[in-house]
Amino acid sequence: AWLGRCRRLAKDREKSIAFAEAWIYVAHIRLLTRRLARA
Repeated sequence: AWLGRCRRLAKDREKSIAFAEAWIYVAHIRLLTRRLARA
């Protein structure tokens, strides 16, 4: 569900799987840093 909140990942527009995977990592890092900042 948290991937849907990232605008870049809301639709599958990436041409390569590696690039899409990189954006998933970026979204996950952003989520974790926000959670750590609140803790």
